[in-house]
Amino acid sequence: VQLQAYGGGLMQAGESLRLSCAASRSIFSINTMGWYRQILGKQRELVAGISSGGTTSYEDSVKGRFTISKDNAKNTVYLQMNSLKPEDTAVYYCKAVYDGMDYWGKGTLVTVSS
Repeated sequence: VQLQAYGGGLMQAGESLRLSCAASRSIFSINTMGWYRQILGKQRELVAGISSGGTTSYEDSVKGRFTISKDNAKNTVYLQMNSLKPEDTAVYYCKAVYDGMDYWGKGTLVTVSS
């Protein structure tokens, strides 16, 4: 499974941004897909996940601001980020768990200025 994440950019605090993650195969049967982020010098952390059945989960700091969704027809997972904060600044990665293996896409940088 190849993943291509895109949509990052330089934003102001309070603005919204949508990230997209396009998969090279049907995501219908992919067990879990998620968005992670990594701040320089820190470990990569899970931001949001979505199961094949559509169940979602979120890291506490983004609950109520971020929404993960997917479009099976487009083989794409999205991360809608609202009310962005400077602490959301990070490289965002897309991950898929399929057939017992983890697949990562290259990251996309999100920078939020105050």
